[in-house]
Amino acid sequence: MEKSDRGSSSQEEMEQSSTLQSLPDLENLHIDLLDEKVELLISFLLQKYQMREPVTKADMIGNVVKEYKDDFVEILRSASERMELVFGLDVKEVDPISHSYTLANKLDLTYNGMLSDQQGMPKTGLLIIILGVIFMEGNCATEEEVWKVLNMMDIYSGRKHFIFGEPGRLITSDLVKEKYLEYQQVPTSDPPRYEFLWGPRAHAEVNKMKLLEFLAKIHGTNPKSFPSQYQEALRDEEERARARIEATAGTSAMASASSDFSHPY
Repeated sequence: MEKSDRGSSSQEEMEQSSTLQSLPDLENLHIDLLDEKVELLISFLLQKYQMREPVTKADMIGNVVKEYKDDFVEILRSASERMELVFGLDVKEVDPISHSYTLANKLDLTYNGMLSDQQGMPKTGLLIIILGVIFMEGNCATEEEVWKVLNMMDIYSGRKHFIFGEPGRLITSDLVKEKYLEYQQVPTSDPPRYEFLWGPRAHAEVNKMKLLEFLAKIHGTNPKSFPSQYQEALRDEEERARARIEATAGTSAMASASSDFSHPY
């Protein structure tokens, strides 16, 4: 009888041990399946962005998430983070009642990153990273400094990237033509070396504080961790605020003068 009890107890322990060992495998399988849903959701959101269509929570669950609807918040959060870092796009909820979302260009750039690409993959994320490198390097970054950062992202000159195409042409030609970057020879360099600066369109459109907040988020810190860039970003905000006030005052003055001219008596 005792032998029977011991045998039964031993079998139960083995079954429990086997069950416990299988738990990590089930957890890993669940994580892998969620990652797959994240990738599918990113593709779905990019398609909506290309078509300039808003998207609802119901759309995302019905077309992508499906049986994993209980994990919707986590899947959307992961997809949104990757959309921001890779494509430079913000996923924003515009109607909390209907749970309607839209994809907005990060930093409100007028460049949609799809002008010269037949597949229409947004390249804004790469542009923001390069502008960030230039900003962090004192508003002028050598070609070596830029490629050092891009190489860390598995982006190499001369090697076609599945999102950005041929990145060398993109950053030394396409984005220069779009006036977001300036690409020039380093003065007196021999043999010739090249550097990147912000182009006029970047100076006109990019809010340096928003850019710094984005870069700080990547590094897991806050903008004040970069004191010189933070002070420059504050000055940039003050200048932009002053320019808006002057523009508003000028518009009001023109409207008043037009009114006086129309009604001289």
